[in-house]
Amino acid sequence: MVRFLGTTIIGFISILVLNHCVSAKVQMRDYITENVIVIVVDGPRYSETWGDSFHSNVPRMDSVLAKEGVVSTSFYNQGETYTTAGHTAITTGFYQTIDNTGLENPSHVSFFQLLLKEKKWDSDLIWLVTSKDKLARLANTTDSDWKDQFIPSMNCGVNGLGSGYRDDSTTFTVITDVLQNHHPKVLFVNFREPDYSGHQANWTNYLKGIKDTDEYVYQIWQMIQNDPFYAGKTSLFVTNDHGRHLDGVNDGFPSHGDSCDGCRHINFYAFGPDFKKNILLSKSYSLVDLNATILELLNVKNRSTSGNVMVELFN
Repeated sequence: MVRFLGTTIIGFISILVLNHCVSAKVQMRDYITENVIVIVVDGPRYSETWGDSFHSNVPRMDSVLAKEGVVSTSFYNQGETYTTAGHTAITTGFYQTIDNTGLENPSHVSFFQLLLKEKKWDSDLIWLVTSKDKLARLANTTDSDWKDQFIPSMNCGVNGLGSGYRDDSTTFTVITDVLQNHHPKVLFVNFREPDYSGHQANWTNYLKGIKDTDEYVYQIWQMIQNDPFYAGKTSLFVTNDHGRHLDGVNDGFPSHGDSCDGCRHINFYAFGPDFKKNILLSKSYSLVDLNATILELLNVKNRSTSGNVMVELFN
């Protein structure tokens, strides 16, 4: 009788565990999201974005977007705090020391390439649109198994790699065209401001750059809401590649590149049908975790990332 009871209990527990595992797997894969848009606003300090208690430079995020999604108060670049390195962490899921002038491809495969291969999508379904030409490097890798394969569509800088930076207003026009006429399932965006004006030590234009990109993000969010292809099935992420030196560190806001909190602490916002609304997230995450979260949302089986899924975002 004891043996029978023990066997019964063990069997019952096994069934519970099995059911739990099956349920968890279904829950973690049953997402509404079909499309992902990532917007990287280049180089503002957290203290001039959501870290400002008045949110003076991000009025759209404050008055509209925050209520519709999740804002993280503890999001960081834990790698090198330069433009190319920060963007590479998002697209590959690994922190890497990489040339910041556009002379080097990432050493790890990007989620662009993973998606194009696994989903068998046409390259027109994934777009890389950046104000900085050097970020065209994000489309490829030095990994011999992936190099020069599964390359997304691109519109970077004035006219591609080596052509120079362009104004964010031009990039926004390109984004509008791509969203309306190509309907990509994945769009990755870089706006060069406020980093560009920061490096010029122009405080007024630096703040204006933050406000302008806040408006661009809002308008892209509106496009998502009003286009039947995207409405109700698109997740939007907004973050930064790095911050800037704290006042009193080196030359202050004109520069970046060390491990001070001003360079590491960055803004993060997530909106989508699978995410919570009107939430401030305090758990610490970093750029590589955004990569893992994108792979999770789009159910990429062949994953390559050092990041962790940001489970607290999800409903």
